[in-house]
Amino acid sequence: MAVEKKKNGSALLSKKKKVKPRKSRDADCCSVNFLKCVLHIFNVVFLFAGIGVLCVGAWTVSSRHRYVALLPTPTYPAIAYLLIVAGASGVPLGALGCCGLKTENRTSLLCYTYFLLITFILEAGAGGLAYYYEVAVEPELKAELNHTFLSNYALDTVATDAIDRMQIEFKCCGALGFADWRRSAWHEHDPPLLVPDSCCKTVTPRCGKRDHPSNIYYTGCVRHFINHIRDHLIILAAVGVGMSVIPIFGFLFSCILYVKIKHVID
Repeated sequence: MAVEKKKNGSALLSKKKKVKPRKSRDADCCSVNFLKCVLHIFNVVFLFAGIGVLCVGAWTVSSRHRYVALLPTPTYPAIAYLLIVAGASGVPLGALGCCGLKTENRTSLLCYTYFLLITFILEAGAGGLAYYYEVAVEPELKAELNHTFLSNYALDTVATDAIDRMQIEFKCCGALGFADWRRSAWHEHDPPLLVPDSCCKTVTPRCGKRDHPSNIYYTGCVRHFINHIRDHLIILAAVGVGMSVIPIFGFLFSCILYVKIKHVID
């Protein structure tokens, strides 16, 4: 019996020796406690970055979407809404991250990692799309804006308001020039008016009967509109691409922590 017990004991001892010892929380420079501290700091930075991205997107929608009805494609508003979604995810994502860090729940950390990757894709996608559209918007507007002016004015309420607002704000008349209005559907229904009243330097009812340079603006709106859109697209591209760098760090640290938690002893 003593010999058998001795053999069993030695067998158990040899099995224990084969098991790889687990590391403690502070075993190396990238320990669990260190990574948790880094990710807590990251969550704070990520939260404020998300608020910033959300504010830029909301500002774009609230104050820069006055002329969206005149754009031939929905690319510009789509960029703003992508930034809003990416920025709004900062609060729930930060809460999920803190919950996963506190409980050291690997499932929560895995979800947190995936959502960080999605946020990166949204922000980088919005920034890349803004950069692409900043190049494409000029030929697009030169080809389509004049048609939009001539076909939709007085027939589409949203487009009409946008055109009037544009001509007053930019001090311009027509997409390419004031003479374009004589070929419009609006002019056919009211021939005495040569240009809309919003073309006038001093806007008064029926002031568009005279197209003298002392009364109306002669410059077309297309160049002003292109500069207006491109300037803001540069801002959106910088915000999207710049902020997309932040989730990458959180993604990397959370991946490392996810793996290390498995090898930690309490």
